[in-house]
Amino acid sequence: MKYTKLGNSDLNVSRICMGCMGFGDSGRGQHSWTIDEEHTREIIRRGLDLGVNFYDTAIAYQSGTSEQYVGRALRDFAKREDVVVATKFLPRTQDEIEHGISGQQHIENMINTSLQNLGMDHVDLYIYHMWDWQTPIYDIMDGLNRIVKAGKARYIGISNCFAWQIAKANALAEKEGFAKFVSIQGHYNLIFREEEREMVPYCNEENIALTPYSALAAGRLSRLPGEGGTKRAEEDAYAKFKYDATADQDNVIIGRVAELAQKHGVSMTEVSLAWLLTKVTSPVVGATKLHHIEGAAKAVDLALTPEELIYLEEPYVPHPLAGVMAQNKPAAAKEKHVWSTGDQKIGEVH
Repeated sequence: MKYTKLGNSDLNVSRICMGCMGFGDSGRGQHSWTIDEEHTREIIRRGLDLGVNFYDTAIAYQSGTSEQYVGRALRDFAKREDVVVATKFLPRTQDEIEHGISGQQHIENMINTSLQNLGMDHVDLYIYHMWDWQTPIYDIMDGLNRIVKAGKARYIGISNCFAWQIAKANALAEKEGFAKFVSIQGHYNLIFREEEREMVPYCNEENIALTPYSALAAGRLSRLPGEGGTKRAEEDAYAKFKYDATADQDNVIIGRVAELAQKHGVSMTEVSLAWLLTKVTSPVVGATKLHHIEGAAKAVDLALTPEELIYLEEPYVPHPLAGVMAQNKPAAAKEKHVWSTGDQKIGEVH
């Protein structure tokens, strides 16, 4: 494994981050394909053996059971100071707004619940899961700064936002002396490269770490179309929503991934991630089987030539926004999402 600094922080993270959305009680969330605690522990233990020290979860994943599984496994298999733990918080619910819960109090409640789930006294990276149009950005940044000052989070990050939003938030933080975002977790992979328009150059300029999710496009970049169907491939309607509309043009790129994988004698996972590793700090790679994390770890050692990188990139055409980012607008704040940290259904998030 190789390691690098996470943007403008002093966190030393593995070049692969284990995405933990696939862990948790499938009966307590929106995903039916998640794995139980026993298998979660096997995968986390294997990740640690391979040198993965960066783990990303969220309070939204299976009503907090992902956090619980991850916390217990890391306590049993690793020293706290040897791992970098990230989790995310949701926007305020309509009920909280109606009862006068401020953005600051909401964040305090969220971090306390996550720390209880994880069984930890702090997280290394606390991530604003998506833009909350119903809460002033000052309240968000002030609330995050308070938990950093209280020692409950070492650094803060953001997910699912536009470049102007993180720029605005960090400008406010600098003006007020608040903690600034050190990382962005957006939707970015070989068949969805819209982050390259503004986010990638902005983050390169500001030394903000890129830790994208959907690094393998929900498995599409790890196998040829029609091959190796998984439970997630069959049941993840959200992933189909993100990728099915552009499948024909994406399959041209996927075919080139397969071609280079055969040429190098490696998996398609390794080729896809090797490309992404030339662009970002640490991609978030979900794992629900041992070979998922094993393939991801191998990608760190695969070096593609400049000509091969161009060959993979050349067929790409612009894509429409999909998923959470397609809903990142004021009207969607009330229309699209219903959040809960309990047993109710939680809005679709990544």
